[in-house]
Amino acid sequence: MRSIGVALWLALVTSACAPTPPPKPVEQPKADPTAQGWYAPAVEQLVSMARDAADLLKRGRKEEAGKIITAGQPLISRVLSAPRPTLAAMEAASDLDEIYGRMLMADQRFGWARLQFQKNVIRWKHWQPQTEDTARRLKQAQDEIAECDRRL
Repeated sequence: MRSIGVALWLALVTSACAPTPPPKPVEQPKADPTAQGWYAPAVEQLVSMARDAADLLKRGRKEEAGKIITAGQPLISRVLSAPRPTLAAMEAASDLDEIYGRMLMADQRFGWARLQFQKNVIRWKHWQPQTEDTARRLKQAQDEIAECDRRL
């Protein structure tokens, strides 16, 4: 019994002499993507793409508009991956999704169109601070969903 006590005592004494573990690395705060040099030009590119796609759609050139919308999807993902995307980025993404939803409705793909409009409902329902424009965008998306539901 005494040998167990001595062994425990020796283990305790030798462990107290062990070197201290290295300090944990301090996590550096992540850079805000919206402040980086690529962000504003990417948002401007999305705005331009939405404008071009809307123009092509008005002129009946759906295939070309669709190519622009498809090309814009990775850019949407990139700018919206920021923890707090800018209002301009949200508007540009919303505009492209709304145009795509209208194209899908024209092709009678109401379920898929509804999905595009639902993204905009979520975006604008939770956007802070609410403005007249964000409220208008929310109402528009809700009306488009209602139209899809009527046609389903």
